[in-house]
Amino acid sequence: MSSILMYSTTVCPYCTRAEFLLQKKGITHIEKIWVDHQPDKMQHMIKITGRRTVPQIFINDVHVGGYDDLARLDRMGRLDEMLQA
Repeated sequence: MSSILMYSTTVCPYCTRAEFLLQKKGITHIEKIWVDHQPDKMQHMIKITGRRTVPQIFINDVHVGGYDDLARLDRMGRLDEMLQA
């Protein structure tokens, strides 16, 4: 089973979309880091991703980006490969 880590906020519609897409793919557990409640985690996210927006999604420790990146991987047929690895 894949390990999913998502940097998120409590009021992020793209985070909700990303979670829904992953659930549709059979993912039942997503580890979430709530950056709106932990500013130090936000700084860490920016440092490791170079991005300031959420969600920032990691699949098996590989940074895939945000919701648009995740959806693009799905359209290209590569998301299923990553989730099965």
